[in-house]
Amino acid sequence: MTKGILGRKVGMTQYFTENGELIPVTVIEATPNVVLQVKTMENDGYEAVQVGYQELREVLTNKPAKGHVAKANATPKRFIREFRDVELGDYEVGQELTVETFTAGDIVDVTGTSKGKGFQGVIKRHGQSRGPMSHGSRFHRRPGSMGMASDASKVFKGKKLAGQMGGERTTIQNLEVVAVDPENNIILVKGNVPGAKKSLVEVKQAIKTVK
Repeated sequence: MTKGILGRKVGMTQYFTENGELIPVTVIEATPNVVLQVKTMENDGYEAVQVGYQELREVLTNKPAKGHVAKANATPKRFIREFRDVELGDYEVGQELTVETFTAGDIVDVTGTSKGKGFQGVIKRHGQSRGPMSHGSRFHRRPGSMGMASDASKVFKGKKLAGQMGGERTTIQNLEVVAVDPENNIILVKGNVPGAKKSLVEVKQAIKTVK
């Protein structure tokens, strides 16, 4: 069964293990999440737990949203997400989820919105190879052939070309939880996670089996 929590990416730092190993980690701050709704197959057609994270001023919300969170005796939330494939019996409306949901050694998937990089060419965007850089080449960092000259005579949909890069929902899988600090509501995850500093991230139990 899946378990998860919403948090905010603080940045990256270094962490020393007990045996003196230096590990690069991402600091994720996850103040207590509130369970706003438990969705069941009978009422909603699927099973999920809806959680809210980070306070939102009442002037920035509307009556339907206020009424929704009022059922959980909670204040308006800035970020609301759902976690599927959970054990519904472990959750109830109004319950708080803390960083102690995870422990050191857990393997997680982290989802966030990647940094926007603007309009980029095919080399940076898709990792394509460049042409010879010698004089007269006329093919340095261009995208290459567009398609056949006679048969088809068009560019097929999905061809990897230059364009907007970044700013997309991205998941990095199978990251290890190095440490959990309940006093400061912090989770340390080995390696990097998507997104800029202060951006929202979802930390979920990994869906793939790790050997």
